[in-house]
Amino acid sequence: MSHRFLIALITTWALSLTASAWGQQTTQHAGQKKAWTPPRTPDGHPDLDGTWNSASITPLERPVELGNKAFYTPEEIAALHDKRLKDLNRDRRDGGANADLGRAYNEGWYDRGTEFGSNLRTSRVIDPPDGRIPPMTPAAQKRFQDNHAWFAAHPADNPEDRPLPDRCLIFSQSGPPFLPGNYNNNYQIVQNSDYVAIMSEMPHQTRIIPVHEQPALPADVRQWMGDSKGHWEGDTLAVETTNLRSNNQSRFGVQYDGMTDDNLRITERFTRTAPDTIIYRATVDDPTVYTKPWTIEIPLTKTDEPIYEYACHEGNYGLADILAGARAEEKKAAEHGGGSK
Repeated sequence: MSHRFLIALITTWALSLTASAWGQQTTQHAGQKKAWTPPRTPDGHPDLDGTWNSASITPLERPVELGNKAFYTPEEIAALHDKRLKDLNRDRRDGGANADLGRAYNEGWYDRGTEFGSNLRTSRVIDPPDGRIPPMTPAAQKRFQDNHAWFAAHPADNPEDRPLPDRCLIFSQSGPPFLPGNYNNNYQIVQNSDYVAIMSEMPHQTRIIPVHEQPALPADVRQWMGDSKGHWEGDTLAVETTNLRSNNQSRFGVQYDGMTDDNLRITERFTRTAPDTIIYRATVDDPTVYTKPWTIEIPLTKTDEPIYEYACHEGNYGLADILAGARAEEKKAAEHGGGSK
C-alpha cells in the first residue's frame, strides 16, 4: 500500500507541474501580440497596392528648442492640440491690415488633417539627430544667396524665373522625395512583378519605377522626377533615383526652399507595417550642396477615398497674368522716369 500511495503521489505531483507549465505558456502566448504579416502579390512581395495619404501637421524640421527629442508623448501631443486650437480660434484681424492679409490663406483652406503623424515624431526629418536639414556647403550657400538675390530683383522677367509650382512642373508632393503639402497629399500605388507605379494627386503625375534590371539613362538626360530604379530588400521596396534636373530655386516645392544640382541622389524605402500603414523613408544625398545627407520618415495611411484629377490650370493662366502684370509695372515705371528693373 505504501508503494502504491507513493506512486500515486508522484504521479499527481507531476501532472500538477505539467498543467501549471502549460497554463503559464498559454497565458504568455495569449499576452503576446502576434506579428503582422503583409498581404503578398503572386510573386511573393508585400502588396503595396491602394491609395495612401501622407497628410499630417508634423513639421518638416524639428523646433530648435526640442534638441534631439525625436518623439512626443501622448500627453505632449494633447497639449499641442490644445494650443493649436487656441491659435486657430484667434481673430486673424487682431494684428492690423498686414496681419489680416498674411493670415488670409489659413487653415480654412488647408487639407492636411489635424493630427500629428502616427509615429509621434517631432519632425519629418529623422537624420541628422537634431531633426534639421544640414547646412549647405559654403560654395552652394553662396550660389544659393546669389541666385535668390537675382530672382528677388527679377521675379517675372521670364517664365523660368517663377517657382516650379507656379509653372505646374513639380510640387513638394510629387517626389522624390514625397514632402506633404497643405493639401492634396494622396498617392495611388499600382504594382506588378516588373513595375511599381506611383501617382501623386498633386499635380497628377505618375512615376513608373522598374523593379527589374533596366539600363540607366545617359548622364545628360535629366527629368524633374529623375530616373528611378527599384529593388526589394526583404519586405522593403527600395528606390534609387538619379538624373534629377538641377534647379537654382527649389525642387522641394512650398515645404522647403532648398537648392540642388546634378549630383542629387535620392533613396526611398517603402515598408508596409500594418493593414493601414506604409512607413516611407527617403534620404537626400547631394554632396556638393549639403554638408551631409538627410533623411525623412512619413507614415502613409491607407484610405478608401478616390483620387480626383488635380489639373494645374491656376498656374497655366495665372503665369500669363503674372508676366503681364510685371510688364505693366515696368511700363508704368518707365513712363514716370523710373525705368525698369
